[in-house]
Amino acid sequence: MINASLKQLSQALAAKQISSLELTQLFVDRIARLNPTLNAFITIDAEKSLAAARAADVRIAAGTAGRLTGIPIAQKDIFCAEGWRTTCGSKMLANFVSPYDATVIRKMESEAGLVSLGKTNMDEFAMGSSNETSFFGPVRNPWDTERVPGGSSGGSAVAVAARLAPAATGTDTGGSIRQPAALCNLTGLKPTYGVVSRYGMIAFASSLDQAGPMAASAEDCALLLNSMAGFDERDSTSLERPAEDYSRDLEKPLAGLRIGLPKEFFGEGCDAAVMAAVRAALAEYEKLGATTVEVSLPNSHLSVAAYYVIAPAEASSNLSRFDGVRYGFRAEDYGNLDDMYMKSRAQGFGAEVKRRIMIGAYVLSHGYYDAYYLQAQRIRRLIANDFVEAFKFCDVIMGPTSPSTAFKLGEKAADPVQMYLSDIYTIAVNLAGLPGMSVPCGFVGGLPVGLQLIGNYFAEARLLNAAHRYQQATDWHLRRPLGLG
Repeated sequence: MINASLKQLSQALAAKQISSLELTQLFVDRIARLNPTLNAFITIDAEKSLAAARAADVRIAAGTAGRLTGIPIAQKDIFCAEGWRTTCGSKMLANFVSPYDATVIRKMESEAGLVSLGKTNMDEFAMGSSNETSFFGPVRNPWDTERVPGGSSGGSAVAVAARLAPAATGTDTGGSIRQPAALCNLTGLKPTYGVVSRYGMIAFASSLDQAGPMAASAEDCALLLNSMAGFDERDSTSLERPAEDYSRDLEKPLAGLRIGLPKEFFGEGCDAAVMAAVRAALAEYEKLGATTVEVSLPNSHLSVAAYYVIAPAEASSNLSRFDGVRYGFRAEDYGNLDDMYMKSRAQGFGAEVKRRIMIGAYVLSHGYYDAYYLQAQRIRRLIANDFVEAFKFCDVIMGPTSPSTAFKLGEKAADPVQMYLSDIYTIAVNLAGLPGMSVPCGFVGGLPVGLQLIGNYFAEARLLNAAHRYQQATDWHLRRPLGLG
């Protein structure tokens, strides 16, 4: 059962082959055994999880269960969950217990009946690409525990890759679902901006943040997205659209699918072995009936620069609420109110968060707003327009998810620019608000490689179809790290 898909688990629960309580206990025991090594979870509460499993069993017995009722899931520690410690990977919120549920949590637990196993480790306030900035220590990649899992959703990625959970939630601001999915051999989906509610998701960069599912396969991600998506009047950026079944087109043949290959993604900057794996995946798509066409995203080379103006600007505003007054960390010794603000924030935030707050405050300051922030927003529009033009010639855009496989812990920690370039292929998708996903497509030196799929607005079902048919023809997504038992 540890390696079963969500569909298989659903069938087993419905057939009474296993109870939710027994299934949850399996994962609770596995977390207790492996988490001390991997550090994937920040907060675990076995009693809460097992109580939710018992409630799920009651729903199953009464015939009121949904398709995912009783299946355990890991929740990224950026989502507020009532009665659970919610830290966002930061000392600032190390002891904060949320009084309410994020919409994603409510929809998954109360409505779909999923059982939360705990809160997963993450880069502090989702700021990072390696899961090394967490106050609770780095997460370790189960394929090689001396390497990073990617970030910021690294804890969620490792939880699924090491089968501490069948699936997990993540968030993606500049690649934080797709990049760790690629480095840990998972499927991860960032939906179109506004498809999943941000209410109760602790904000980093409000115009970029988006929640999404992380699982072994595209089919699992489709089932999870069905339980996550939907309009929420409490989120002003939530889109009011008709409900849809994201699994509806999974079995649709790929004959006639036009795959766009941006020439900017296939030049210099990507490891040659990684690129070879990506090209092999594209050849497999051609065998399945798809065709490829070269497209151009001429402004994509500006995406990293634009992102690291816009995202820190929004972060500096969003994180101003953490001042030591109402909740969160407060310095013990201070002379006056100003001193309390300064010491609480200086001691409560880590180095990367402080770096981005300072950058954000600078680019928004008088005299620099027009030169930096406004210019970055103009570039953002150019990047979005590039995608609009490209999709006139193709249905799906593909390329590498990450320019390399997982790098060693500490390898890029002293060079923020090199760390930022880890997201060079993913950031443009967030700036444009498009859906994107990563699927396993091979290994280099025993480490996973991810293929990125980018769709037009609201084309999640098409992306999931393309990913699912590829996964039916390959077995990369079924491979598990050795040595974990």
